[in-house]
Amino acid sequence: MGKGQFSIRRRKKAMAPPLPPPPVVNGAVVSNSIVATAGTSKVVKKKVGGARLWMRFDKQGQSELIEWDKSAIIKRAGIPARDLRILGPIFSHSSSILAREKAMVVNLEFIRAIITAEEVLLLDPLRQEVLPFVDQLRQQLPHKSLSKVDGTSAEQDNEGQFPTAGNWLSVPEAVEGLQAELPFEFQVLEVALEIVCTFLDSSVAELERDAYPVLDELAMNVSTKNLEQVRSLKSNLTRLLARVQKVRDEIEHLLDDNEDMAQLYLTRKWIQNQQTEAHLGTIVSNSFIPVAPHLRRLNSARSRSGSLVSNHFNDNDVEDLEMLLDAYFMQLEGTRNKILSVREYIDDTEDYVNIQLDNQRNELIQLQLTLTIASFAIAMETLIAGWFGMNIPCTLNHTEGVFWPFVTGITIGCIILFLLILGYARWKKLLGS
Repeated sequence: MGKGQFSIRRRKKAMAPPLPPPPVVNGAVVSNSIVATAGTSKVVKKKVGGARLWMRFDKQGQSELIEWDKSAIIKRAGIPARDLRILGPIFSHSSSILAREKAMVVNLEFIRAIITAEEVLLLDPLRQEVLPFVDQLRQQLPHKSLSKVDGTSAEQDNEGQFPTAGNWLSVPEAVEGLQAELPFEFQVLEVALEIVCTFLDSSVAELERDAYPVLDELAMNVSTKNLEQVRSLKSNLTRLLARVQKVRDEIEHLLDDNEDMAQLYLTRKWIQNQQTEAHLGTIVSNSFIPVAPHLRRLNSARSRSGSLVSNHFNDNDVEDLEMLLDAYFMQLEGTRNKILSVREYIDDTEDYVNIQLDNQRNELIQLQLTLTIASFAIAMETLIAGWFGMNIPCTLNHTEGVFWPFVTGITIGCIILFLLILGYARWKKLLGS
């Protein structure tokens, strides 16, 4: 028995595998259950197959790193599966702000997030470009939530309260206090737009610093190296202009449609649903009527509750979001104008270089024409010399002292012919004056 027990213990000990060290992702230690990061990040759920790293922020600025798969995200945020494809790597440089029933899907450059009325789910939060967005959320959300608690929450507790635990209470003053502060989803959207616009503006500023010296150098000296630098500069400018244009067009699309902007008011829709459900629950609990009249009573109660909610929340009131989007639209318009000014400077430099090359080409043509006229005059003298070089009897061959006067006369005649043809070319403006 002793040997059998000893062998069993040895087998059990051999079957236990050693624990692997936890991986490190950009300074954050990712284990099976916990991820340690700077700030207020907390517990992380166990990793499953096909899961991706998300960071969850709530209204108080608390954050945690969690690895979720697609089904978990769809169930938590209530969005269709096709919206997750928009957040995938295929659409990494596209820009879109989509409104869903309970969430807002934001894909702006490197910021890919799902925003609800109570939390924001950020994809790939450990990327270098996304870290400023994470820092801004950690700095601004706690401050705004504290100001909201100090300001509007006291009024909600005393005068107008939201429906809780199935109780229906009046909300006019509470709604006014809520409207004084931007909803949570717009606070996150504002931070995202600010980070993206700042990044694009800094990219344009860097492009301007690199562009003007290169273009000035090309204007002074047209060489293969300078032309290659300008070609690379134009490629970067075209890509940057396309990225700015995508974000600008998405904001412009929202500004042109009030219904799309109204769908982005997630907090408003959440409060309306809560008020309607609480009002219907109160009426149902207080009614003691048979089934058929009870249904009619329920329908009338639903219509009354809907009209009551619409009195406090106007779905067509999108002024806050419109002002927010319009401010960043103007900023993107200014960034776009900077890029267009750089492109115009490139076009002007190219026109100047082309004028220089055309001028040099014209000078070469004029030089070629001058040499052609001189070659014609010399050819005439060579022709005359060839005639007298034949073995044909001529009286001049026996005349003494006629060689040099004859050669001098032919040369002077050829020079006169050259000057005549050159003057004719200048008269016809074939040569510059």
